[in-house]
Order: sequence, then structure tokens, then C-alpha cells
Amino acid sequence: MALHFSDDEYALRLQKLTATMREEKLDAMLLFAQESMYWLTGYDTFGYCFFQTLVVKADGEMVLLTRSADLRQARHTSNIRRIEVWVDRVNADPTMDLKNLLSELDLLGARIGVEYDTHGMTGRVARLLDHQLATFGEMVDASLLVGRLRLIKSPAEITFVEKAAALADDALDAALPLIRPGGSEAEILAAMQGAVFAGGGDYPANEFIIGSGADALLCRYKAGRRTLDDNDQLTLEWAGVAAHYHAAMMRTVVIGAPTNRHRELYSAARETIQAIEMVLRPGNNFGTVFDVHAKIMDERGLTRHRLNACGYALGARFSPSWMESQMFHAGNPQPIEADMSLFVHMIIMDSDSGTAMTLGQTYLTTDGAPRALSRYGLDFIEV
Repeated sequence: MALHFSDDEYALRLQKLTATMREEKLDAMLLFAQESMYWLTGYDTFGYCFFQTLVVKADGEMVLLTRSADLRQARHTSNIRRIEVWVDRVNADPTMDLKNLLSELDLLGARIGVEYDTHGMTGRVARLLDHQLATFGEMVDASLLVGRLRLIKSPAEITFVEKAAALADDALDAALPLIRPGGSEAEILAAMQGAVFAGGGDYPANEFIIGSGADALLCRYKAGRRTLDDNDQLTLEWAGVAAHYHAAMMRTVVIGAPTNRHRELYSAARETIQAIEMVLRPGNNFGTVFDVHAKIMDERGLTRHRLNACGYALGARFSPSWMESQMFHAGNPQPIEADMSLFVHMIIMDSDSGTAMTLGQTYLTTDGAPRALSRYGLDFIEV
């Protein structure tokens, strides 16, 4: 089997999950999030775009229900011993197969947790599932249960996070010589992704963000490539990826002479990240981080130009997003604990002047001050 972690590591994860299930009085879980399956068993696939679920009982028994296309994938990449296949056919309803499987597992009348809030659960599947299991037992939304367990990284996971961070730095190394007047966004993007692959890394869970000129103010990837002008701005958000573990970075690079507004926005971004470093430690929560961000930005008159979140947790993620559900936004009570990998980003988009400025990097929390995982500092980049 192609597993990234030891048997003991997977056994400990299962032990943590089943203990939490017992605390929540859950007899079983239906895992639909690919991240949950990967974390628990090593199962590695993009087959979650179709119906599949991993049934986990409170006693530790696991059964995967999937399509025939993923049978060998599961055997090769996971420690799941029992794999059941539902058959592709006209008007197929795999939730019927799931109901029969749950009956076989003696779960009739059980209290079952379901991961509803995931890209592996479409609205149609949710409706079919609720219909089939309406009278079967008690269905409980347990979407965040495994995700919370995944927030704290083990030493073995931290090794992959650090590798991902090194690959993110390699990507910036590859990009910088190409960022110049007349430079091609296509060449920059190819060099960055190529550096990650060349270093033994993986595809990211979402596209790298690249945009220059007016597109530098966008926070999402868009199709189309541009050639850099003599005086320009280029926003990049990317991640190094190792065994699906992500370490993200974000920078706006100025080509030619920076404007006073570029300098002003950069100063705000750097001041805010440095202030966040003082609270990105146990004893505070995710909401505290956002409050620091909002206070400094608002005091500088940047309320209209900042975002309503300033980062999020990272880990092993699958398409379409490398973001974990826990974000730095107002009122988030999630405690900050040691051994979390957290991406802090400052994104300031001044549409009035057409000026973009971003600054972001991934941190590993400790019992004290957080550790920045990039060898790049927070210096302003101009070429």
C-alpha cells in the first residue's frame, strides 16, 4: 500500500475519532469529505466527485462504499480492508446501497453523524440520503468533527507541512527572475508550478492566483494571460504542496517605481501581520486574530479596502479549495493551540486608485511565539 504515514499513526487517528464519537454519542459516522478519508486511512483519490462514503463505527470498524473505478485506488492507497462497490447504471441511487450496508452493519435505529458540509456531498446526494435514511435512525450533522481533529498536526504531518513550505519558497525563487517589464504571466505561472513538481510536490487543491494590472486586485484565479508593463503590479497567491499538505504564500510585486499608495498599503499590511504574530499563540482564538487585523486596518482608514477574513487553517486538502473551514473572521471562538499550520494574509484592494497590496505566509504555532515557515521575510518586493 502507498501510505504516507505509519500504521501506528493511522491507529492513533482512528482512536481519536472513535473517542470523540463516543463523547458525541454517535454510533457511526458517514465520511464524505475526502480530507477526512485521507487523514484517517490514507485513501487518496479525486473520485469524491461521484458518490462515495466511508462508514466508521464507534468500535473502529470501517467500510468504504465507492465506484468500481476507485476500488483499486482504495486498495493501493489506504488501509481500508472492506470495500463495497455500488454499480453505475441508469437512475442509480447509491444511497439505497448505503442503507442496505448500514442495515448489515447492525446500525438500524443508530445515531449516525454525517459530513454534510463538504465538496464530496452534493445537494442531490444530501436529498437522496435524507430520504433513504429518514426512518432508519437519527441523522446528525457532524460536518466539523473530523476537521477539528485535523487542526492539530502530528510530528509526521509537520514534516510534510515544512516540506510544502520549502516548495512554496522554491516557487517564488523561480518566479522572481521572470517578473520584469515584458515578463509573461504564463511563464511565471509555469515556473512556479514547475518548481513545486520538480521538488517532488503535488498539484494544489485550487489554482494559483496570478493577476497583473487591474487583475492584481482580484482574489481568485481567472483565465487569460497578460504581459507585464514597465510600471505594473502583480499579485500572486500560491502554495507548496507535499502529500496534499499545503503551505500558502501571498505577495504583490511592484514592477517599476512603486506609488506612494503602494508604500502606504504595504506599511499597513506589514504592521498588521507583525501585530498578529503577537496573538497567534495559545490563549487566544481565531476571532482575536481577526480583531487585531480589523483594528489596525480601520484605524488607517482601510475599512472599505480590506476583507472580512485574514487567513485560515491549512492541512491536507483536496480540490476545489486548499482552505480549511476554520478561518480568521469576527467572532470565531476556535482556540489557537500548538502545532496548527495557519495561513495569515493581508489583502488590501483599493479600487479607487487601482492599487493592490497583499502579504501572506504560513505559520506553525507553538507553545509560545509562532514560527514562520518561509525563509522569505515580509520585505516589500519591487523589481
